[in-house]
Amino acid sequence: MKSNKISCIVVDDEPMALQLIESYVLKTPFLDLKTKCDSAIEALAYLEKEPVDLIFLDIQMPDLTGIGLSKLIPKSTRVVFTTAFSEYALEGFKVEALDYLLKPFNYEEFLRAATKAKEWFSLVKGSTPNMHFKDKKFLFVKSEYKQLKIKLDEVLYFEGLKDYIKIWLKSQPKAILTLMSLKSLEEELPKDKFMRIHRSFIVSLNAIDAVERSQIIINDRRITVSENYKPGFLDYISRNSLE
Repeated sequence: MKSNKISCIVVDDEPMALQLIESYVLKTPFLDLKTKCDSAIEALAYLEKEPVDLIFLDIQMPDLTGIGLSKLIPKSTRVVFTTAFSEYALEGFKVEALDYLLKPFNYEEFLRAATKAKEWFSLVKGSTPNMHFKDKKFLFVKSEYKQLKIKLDEVLYFEGLKDYIKIWLKSQPKAILTLMSLKSLEEELPKDKFMRIHRSFIVSLNAIDAVERSQIIINDRRITVSENYKPGFLDYISRNSLE
């Protein structure tokens, strides 16, 4: 994000929809339209050369769908889906879209989605465009139709369950459930504070109470360190042990 504006592009294979969304972007003061594309393939080629903060992205397009494109772009580029088909809402949720606009939508609805994007960039990225992950203090996750703010110093560990993640916190006995992959979460977490020790677990290094053989103990829960992740974990232990 530069000059307090959100750089964005519009992608839609319908000329009228493309023109309408373009007009909405141009009248929104905090959006900076870089280009418009009539296909996901054209957008992908543009983004490889000119990354942007945000994409207003149609879903149902030939050759490459909006869902497909959203899986190919960097995590730092966020998506607001625009589609005429409500059945795609779950797919948009799975790829962590910031919002979902159902066509036909008016400028007021568009502005609400754009403002949500503005708030996300302000809260998560702050005023520095390339903020390092190690400086991140919290994440927003979708749970039960709400965006919940998760303070990272409150997290004990993350537990993966197929397409879902359980977030276990110090302050509450019941886990928060969110629809996302452990892999995508791992990319967002500060590497000096969290470590993946198992295919299904990412743990807070500060929350570890003890290590016993091939298990760590966090809040009376025993979690096995799997063979694939053991070398990295043992290296961490070695670097932080008193001889």
